[in-house]
Amino acid sequence: MKVLPRRRGAVLVNSALGVALLGGAALAYTTLDSGSSKAATTSKVRTATVAKGTVQATVSGSGTLFSPSDAGQDFTTGGRLTSVKVAVGDAVKKGQVLATVDTTAAQQQVDQAQSALNTAEANLTKAEAGESVTTTVTGSSGSSGSGRSGTSSGGASAQSTPQPTTTTTVKVDQAQVASAQQQVDNAEATLANAKDALAGTTLTATTDGTVASISNKVGDTVSGTGSAGSSSSGSSSGAKTTTTSGSSSSTPSGFIVLTNPSGMEVTANFSELDSLKLKKGQAATVTLNAQSDTKLEATVLSVSSLPSSSTNGAVQYGATLQITGDTSTLRTGLSATISVTTGSAENALSVPTAALQGTGSARTATVVHDDGSTERVQVTVGIEGDSTVQVTEGLTEGEKVELTSTTASTGNGFPSGQFPGAGGAAGGLGGGAAGGFGGTGGGTRSTGGGAGGTR
Repeated sequence: MKVLPRRRGAVLVNSALGVALLGGAALAYTTLDSGSSKAATTSKVRTATVAKGTVQATVSGSGTLFSPSDAGQDFTTGGRLTSVKVAVGDAVKKGQVLATVDTTAAQQQVDQAQSALNTAEANLTKAEAGESVTTTVTGSSGSSGSGRSGTSSGGASAQSTPQPTTTTTVKVDQAQVASAQQQVDNAEATLANAKDALAGTTLTATTDGTVASISNKVGDTVSGTGSAGSSSSGSSSGAKTTTTSGSSSSTPSGFIVLTNPSGMEVTANFSELDSLKLKKGQAATVTLNAQSDTKLEATVLSVSSLPSSSTNGAVQYGATLQITGDTSTLRTGLSATISVTTGSAENALSVPTAALQGTGSARTATVVHDDGSTERVQVTVGIEGDSTVQVTEGLTEGEKVELTSTTASTGNGFPSGQFPGAGGAAGGLGGGAAGGFGGTGGGTRSTGGGAGGTR
């Protein structure tokens, strides 16, 4: 029966410890909360100073480089390739011979056309000469007879004999001449075409450039742009259009393709909103995606009034820009990011975008005075740059303005408003105390049961 007082003592000790621990946790939380609240109350407001500088607004797009000087080279007259005089990578000049095809058929056409012209010219000469017509006309007679010297009067009189007159005239049939002239004209045109076809069996460069591709080899049959020749596998003529990033640009193709980076341009796509800010003549910067450290200057040449693409309701419009400066190392098809300057103001009053509230040209800002007081003022803005905004009215240089806060906190500085882990600690202490009480009670009951059993 002496065990019972010891159990009661343990209960009292556990209760006292639990109360002490709970009180300590509450005191610690109160102290921390008070300190956090004080720190939050005394924290400084973020500000920026109104200053003069350059405000620049830009819009960005993506596109590819191409050169209007790139050109596909094809024979005028098709046939069997007899020579290819260049190789991929060769630099060529305008007028340089690139390749030839067999001239046999084309030469025969020239010979036949020349023969036909000779015949037509002979016929014209004959028609212009006309025909000679001879006519004979009997004219008046002359007197004839003989007399004797000293003839007495009353002798015989002279008699007259009719004399024929022959006349030769040339008659030219003008209709026949006109027909002969037409035959000559036709024959001359046929000969000229035949000679052009013969010249077309030799392919010459139409521009300076570098050989980028050759589609066929000697012995293959290639087509011509001016004749109905057959083409072998791999040969092509004309130009094709490829689409990159929704913007169309002409990529040349042909038996031989020449590339020339001079006059390099870039076609780019811009969002529907940004495209409305684009104008001819605006300056731009072109950054090659494969060489991010390479930046090229460019100028907007044109802006399309028709959409280049529309995906999931997002409409894009294309623009063409002329790259300035050295383009000798550039290649057609390189992808790039384009930044166009749509507005710029030099030596302008400006503040960070986060210092203003509202939309449109009229905004508001909070001026922070030296004594810590604040004042809300109306502000008129000009160019809205990428990170700063031009201020035309409402602020003066050197003033400090409050920046809009991007985060939020509670009075004590903790996101949830309470000391981290305080609730868990209190719960743990309460649970421990309750567990101690329960254990003690169980022991008491056990003791009571034992006592009952003793009886």
